[in-house]
Amino acid sequence: MVDSVNAPGQRLERYTEKRPQEVLLVTVDLEGERDQVAIFRGFSSSLVRSTAFDPDLPVLPGHAVIQSIDRLQSPYDPSSPRYIQQGITWAAMQPLLEALDV
Repeated sequence: MVDSVNAPGQRLERYTEKRPQEVLLVTVDLEGERDQVAIFRGFSSSLVRSTAFDPDLPVLPGHAVIQSIDRLQSPYDPSSPRYIQQGITWAAMQPLLEALDV
């Protein structure tokens, strides 16, 4: 079991707190359904499903399987996204997280 502090969603939120010039778009498999989550300045929001009003409820639960992560420049404009890097795997994201001590 992954503790909540080191859960992938929490780590990605902390990453964006330390890199406010970036938005992460995370594609996940959540209980057999695909979801896409935007993470910006420490907050997550699903772009597919409704997001709980309570910020303590994780948008990316520990059992979510991360398919890919896209790094974009903020502000995020879905009609004209400015990609920094696309299709990053969870394993490839690790050095970026570790560099910021998250």
